[in-house]
Amino acid sequence: MTEGRTLVLSVDRDDDIGWKAKIESPCIGRAACLKAANTLALTDPEDSDVNAIFSAIKIYDELTAKGEDAAVAVVAGNHLHMIEGDRRIATSLKKVVEETKATNCVLVTDGAEDEYVIPIIQSLLPVTSIRRVIVNQMPNLEGTYYILKKLFDDPKISRMVFIPIGLAMLLYASAFLLGAPGLATIIVVMVIGCFLLYKGFGFDEFTHGVMDALRVSLSRGRFSFITYTTTILLVIIGFTLGFYNILHYYSTDSSLGLVTYLVTFIYGAIEWLIFAGLVLSVGVIIDVYQNDRKNLGKVIVFPFFVTAIGLLLYAASIYLIPTLGVPDFPLSQETISRYILWDTIAGIAAAIAGVLIQNYVTKKVAEQKKEEIIETI
Repeated sequence: MTEGRTLVLSVDRDDDIGWKAKIESPCIGRAACLKAANTLALTDPEDSDVNAIFSAIKIYDELTAKGEDAAVAVVAGNHLHMIEGDRRIATSLKKVVEETKATNCVLVTDGAEDEYVIPIIQSLLPVTSIRRVIVNQMPNLEGTYYILKKLFDDPKISRMVFIPIGLAMLLYASAFLLGAPGLATIIVVMVIGCFLLYKGFGFDEFTHGVMDALRVSLSRGRFSFITYTTTILLVIIGFTLGFYNILHYYSTDSSLGLVTYLVTFIYGAIEWLIFAGLVLSVGVIIDVYQNDRKNLGKVIVFPFFVTAIGLLLYAASIYLIPTLGVPDFPLSQETISRYILWDTIAGIAAAIAGVLIQNYVTKKVAEQKKEEIIETI
């Protein structure tokens, strides 16, 4: 028998109990967990989280029948934003541990995805056992079709599948109508590749963070709402000009490679993207200065690094475009050499200046904080 109180914990990382059953988590105690399971079962009888919650209740009943001191709870994350969901799980779990006084945990999950939160749980109390609930099903063609249909009805899955395919088809049709059938395939491959990189590098979470920050800045009346909105518009303009640059220069030459199209896209879009980054950085710096001054040193470097990266990318693009054999490029070789030299120097200087200013601001903020502590004492 385990010493202390055992918490039987069911983790619903994608928050089906909140998304579908409108149950606020955490659910603490047998009655609350049973109500959540019944409500979710009536809302969606095929959801695997129903079985996970019932299994957690069953394990709790077995432990209490043996005379062990146990508690049962359900914590949930976020249906669309995994990072925000994991943070919510951590906050909810702290509340559960404080209320139940648990000393160890038996984790009940309905699949491997929920087990990503094991480090979060172990940071608060040890996990002594893991129970994975697998629902037995008969594998037939009709069942497979129905499972796929249910997956595509989930907005989280449908956005990952339908949006890139639909966008690729739309761009293919647009390029074909513009008289560039050879370029259409390149555009489709580029769009799919960009989407895979977008998901692979976690830029989707960054985008969700930007949208959440935009919503928060609007609700709190912060200056960054204007800069966020301006940044989005500038990024749209930059991407539009980048794609226009591809169509303008290379619609008649299908022998040019993917690297050439990427470089010409950068050449057409980079100035607007630099401007967008600077506008965004200014908004973030103003907000941090007004509301969270101790973190000013972390964000003061943003505009300098944005400028440095943008200038170096611009220099690389104007160097590679003539090298790759682009016809009718408007810059002469002498102009290109001069731009590369000065852009490289300016980019490196901006990066160095950003690091020096960051160190200076961080030191000043630390000194000011130390003075405030001394005055308080």
